[in-house]
Parts: sequence; C-alpha cells; structure tokens
Amino acid sequence: MSVLPRPSNRFSLIMTLFISSRLMILLAFPPENLIFYGDYKYFFDATDMSRLGYHPFIHYWYEYPPIFPYLNLVLYHLAGQIFKNYILFLAMFLLVVESGNLYLLYRLGVMVYNRAVALELAWVYTALFTPIFFWLGNFDALTTFFILLGLYAILRNKAKLLILAIGLGAMVKFLPLILLAPVARAKGLKQTAKYSGGVFLVCLMIFGPFLWLNPTMTVASLQAQANKSSYQTVWAILDGNDKTGNFGSLSDHFEPEKATQPLHNPSRIPPWLTLIPFAVLGLFIFTRPQRVQPKLDLILFTTITFVIFFLWSKGWSPQWQTILTPLLLLSFPAPRAVLLIIVLGFINFLEWPVILSRGLTPLMPLTILMRTAVLILIGVELYGKLTTTPHRR
Repeated sequence: MSVLPRPSNRFSLIMTLFISSRLMILLAFPPENLIFYGDYKYFFDATDMSRLGYHPFIHYWYEYPPIFPYLNLVLYHLAGQIFKNYILFLAMFLLVVESGNLYLLYRLGVMVYNRAVALELAWVYTALFTPIFFWLGNFDALTTFFILLGLYAILRNKAKLLILAIGLGAMVKFLPLILLAPVARAKGLKQTAKYSGGVFLVCLMIFGPFLWLNPTMTVASLQAQANKSSYQTVWAILDGNDKTGNFGSLSDHFEPEKATQPLHNPSRIPPWLTLIPFAVLGLFIFTRPQRVQPKLDLILFTTITFVIFFLWSKGWSPQWQTILTPLLLLSFPAPRAVLLIIVLGFINFLEWPVILSRGLTPLMPLTILMRTAVLILIGVELYGKLTTTPHRR
C-alpha cells in the first residue's frame, strides 16, 4: 500500500505551506519594512483623503479603475485608519487573492496537462520569490486573478463567468481586456463580439455612476494612463526619460488637466504609430492555424499576446511580472519557465529598486535592453511552440 498522499491532499499541503509561510512573514517582520519598496503607502495616502470627505472619481481623478480604490477604502476603514493595521489588512486580502491565483494555476495545469504537472507548477509558484515581493508591493495579484479566472472560464466554456472575469478585471486594471484576443482565437469573432458587449455592460455598470456624479474627474481618470510619459522601456530611452511611471503629487489629482499632462519628455514616436507593426505581428500570429491541442494553444497564444503588449507599451511596470509568472509556468516546461522568471526577476530588481533608488539612472538602458531581449526571446520561443506539432510537456 502506498503511503503517498492522494493528489488532492498533496495540493492541500502546498496551499498550507503557501499561506502559512506568508502569514509568518507578516508576523515576523515590521510592517513598514515589508512594504519599503512598494506602493502601499501611496495607496494609504490616497485613501486617507477620505478623512476630509474626498473620494476618487467624485472629487479627484485616480489612475486606476474604480474597484481597487473603493476596495482600498473599505480596508482603510476596517484598519481603523491606522497605517500599520492597513498594511496587514491589505496584505491579508491580497494573500487570499494570491491563494486563488495558486489554485487557478493548479486547475489550469490539470486541464491543460495533467495532475502531476499541475502539482509541479504549484510547488514552483510557492517557492518563487517574485510573487512574494509584489504581493507586498502592489495589487497586481488581483489583476492576475481575473486573468487566470478568465482563462479558466474559456477552458470550461462558462460564458457568464468569462464576461464577469474580464469585465471586473478591467475595472481593476485594463490589462484583462487583452484576453479578448485569445477569446477570439478560441471562440471566433462572432462569439467574441457577444462577450465584448457583456464586458462593456459590466464596465458601464461600474463606471456609469461615477460618470453621472462627476464626468470631468471620471474622464480624466480614464485618460491618465494613456497620457503618461514613457518609462523603463526602449521607447523611454528614445524619449530621454529615466524615471519610473509614477504620477505627480496627490494634490495634482484635484486638477483634471494634470491627468493628461506628461510629467517628462513627450513621445518622439507616437504610440499609435508603434502600434501598427505590433498589431500586424499580433494579427499574423492570430491567423496561424492551430497545431497544438486547443487548451495549450489558448495558453500559448494568451502568453504571447501579453508579451507583444509589453513590448509595444511605452511603459514597463515591474509588477507585470505578477501576470507573466503564471503564464510562463503554464507555457513552458518547469525548468525553462523558472529560468526565464529568475532572469527577468534579477533584471527588474536590478533596475528597481537598485538602480532607480540609488540614482544610478545612466545604467538603466542596460537593464531595459536586457529585459527587452528576454521578452523577445520568450516571444520567439512561444511562437515556435504555437506553430510546432506536437508539443510535449
């Protein structure tokens, strides 16, 4: 008789270690030290303006869609408006979200490969440092949750869940809208048009009340991300920008015109112009015939679509590794995925916090070019997997 636990028990063991190790981190270290290089303080300060009766989209513009700012407001009040408590409340909430990400990664691994591979992916994700760092730095775990949930919904043919995942995800950050491209490849353009309509209605239900209450601040919030200066990309090198993608002071958020004013040098090549070759590339890959089994095709195409977006974007946010990490684990054999994740992690940590926090900005082109080269390599390898049959894990 085998003494090994059943696969379900093995995943429970992984989840137990995943949650308990992160809880111990929260207990063992001073809260302010844990979030030293993250954005928790900025999120707290933005929400702290509610003491004076100011709320996002109603009294000032906010660079993200409504779900996180108002979820953040709830956590702020649950924490008694005390920063140390707030850190723990936000970290605990995002730990629940990250646990959901681990579960969805496992479920996707089972559906695309098998249970043994899914368990391997779960172990690897639990052991990686990158998800821990960004769990305590920002809220992109929530964006990742909706992306993985959207992939799960596509594979399970759950239309309503898919619409909710993309719609609600887009109201956290707009990135989950990228999922409509793999939806189109998997389901066809006609079905995608229906899903897009449903996603639009979800977004309208959330944004609509703010548009009615204060259209000026709500429109400014929608415009903010698109009008940022380039940062931490090859486009930023061309523009002579060596800063992060942070916005101005919180006081600027009360002036809607500041949402559309770049803080640094404007783009020498307009993003709409650079979009053309990347859109052509994406369309070319979209029209390639499926050569791997449909579930794997969906994963590979989703990952390469995000990589193309990251290469086109005039800005690079290090926390996007939160999204890329589970997609790479699902797309590549574990040793290759881990190597790529570690290389990207070292490059990005060298850039931030090392270079940018120490004023070593002349070194930034080095990390930017290295990261861009790695992303291109990932894209090339993904294309090879997408167009080669068969692919074995």
